Amino acid sequence: MDLTELEALGLYDPAAPNAAERRKLLEWLAGRGITVTQLVEARERDRLQAVASDLILRPGDRLTVDEVAERSRLTVDEIQELSLVAGLPIAKAGVPVHTLADVEVFQLFKEAAELFPEQSMHQFTRVIGSALARIAEAAVSLFLSEIETPLMEAQGDELALAQAQVEAVEALNLLPRCMDTLFRAHMEAAIDHNRAARAGASSRVTVVLAVGFVDLVGFTPFSQRVTVGELGTAIDEFEGAAHDLVAAHGGRVVKLIGDEVMFVALEPVAACEIGMALLGHFGAADSSVTPRGGIAAGEVLMRGGDYYGPVVNLASRVADLAVPREILVTTEVRERAIGAPDSMTFQPAGRRMLKGFDDPVELFALGGQPGAGAG
Repeated sequence: MDLTELEALGLYDPAAPNAAERRKLLEWLAGRGITVTQLVEARERDRLQAVASDLILRPGDRLTVDEVAERSRLTVDEIQELSLVAGLPIAKAGVPVHTLADVEVFQLFKEAAELFPEQSMHQFTRVIGSALARIAEAAVSLFLSEIETPLMEAQGDELALAQAQVEAVEALNLLPRCMDTLFRAHMEAAIDHNRAARAGASSRVTVVLAVGFVDLVGFTPFSQRVTVGELGTAIDEFEGAAHDLVAAHGGRVVKLIGDEVMFVALEPVAACEIGMALLGHFGAADSSVTPRGGIAAGEVLMRGGDYYGPVVNLASRVADLAVPREILVTTEVRERAIGAPDSMTFQPAGRRMLKGFDDPVELFALGGQPGAGAG
């Protein structure tokens, strides 16, 4: 490693306070085979500490969109369109950002589009892209909170951070195998769930389910008076408990929207058990943050891993009407909660006018032992 050359290129300043630290980093990068050209490019992008992990994350020579088009036998427009539906930015002309692996992926998506309608395939690709983007964001957040932040607080140097980034990216090699196994298990569960939910449905794209929403009243003011660390802990607790409690009763978390969870269950009684479990868990936590929710049941449109239709809207509106520590349910839920434990009660809560619905809706307050049997 020629320090004089690196100094001339602006990579090393012997008079800088961190000169010794920077020299150790450059020596380590050179030992890993990082070229001077790669170092300069990384420095220009303010990625010098991360250059080693960047090259591990997406290895190989980079290709422009025109080169990808030539190798994949697709048009530039097709590649740009597939990039967009996957949730990725369109590469600028002449800028090498793609890899050889991208060529294969674009070809696979094009072949799949020949089996399914293009619009449906694009929607499915958007779901994949959105899910993977969230996984990627979660991985970055995990590294920042559990590795980089403690390292910086302990005054770790540039080399220690670069090494930690490499170790973290190398650990990602474990993900594909884990994700394949988990995906197949979730596919099996989704097939069984969909088959059961289609019984009684009027079409092949609708299912009959109970839909629930539970949110935390007072969470916004709570988030404004606590530290960032305390807020992160509270969010982790909410999301973790919501996923675990819903799964424990055979339901599925559809999505988390801030301090609100939307879930579905095959049977209304299971949805009621989930509602009570969530009420019991979060109702016993911080008295200034209290849960409430709403549950409706009926036929819903299944699309892109989400659910739509009047029943979903009804459940959301009902949840908005509930007072803290209350779960409101519709008549359909009460009537179909066959086999509910004796401890589960449905107290009349009156007929309410809901936004978007022409007629008053009769509601019942779910009672019993919140959280019983939730584990």
